[in-house]
Amino acid sequence: MKFSAQLAALWLVLAASLPVLANDSRPPESATASAGYLERAREITVQALSLLGVNYKWGSSSPERGFDCSGLVTHVFQQVAGVVLPRSSQNMSKVGEKIDKSDLQPGDLVFFNTRRRPNSHVGIYIGDDQFVHAPGRGGEVEISGMQESYWKKRFNGARRMLFND
Repeated sequence: MKFSAQLAALWLVLAASLPVLANDSRPPESATASAGYLERAREITVQALSLLGVNYKWGSSSPERGFDCSGLVTHVFQQVAGVVLPRSSQNMSKVGEKIDKSDLQPGDLVFFNTRRRPNSHVGIYIGDDQFVHAPGRGGEVEISGMQESYWKKRFNGARRMLFND
């Protein structure tokens, strides 16, 4: 997806997902459903979207140098929530609360098997069946759809990070 198309998608996703976060009327079932959590998740989503177009750089977690998939996620969570996540997507897949695909909310982490091993790729779910990620060499941080055949058949699971309000 080209950068200008991503900006258009950004506004559509924000318009669709942020009111849901702000007006979530479900009763709190856990700490992750609190108003503080929902606000933090919104901030994570906005921060991730602000990095669209940053170059892919393996092993990097800096907007100036570029991001790999886990570097993008660690950067966003550190900047917004002060949460230090493990550096690899495989280790990230072991922290937080495991959630069902049907329960995804903006700010959740989504994991994929892209290198013939589980959880070898990670992105940040932004709502409307889409996620932000650093796709690979030669690419840029972008939005992809969970229903695209490539991602759909490689989906491994999702996690929700727990924050101290």
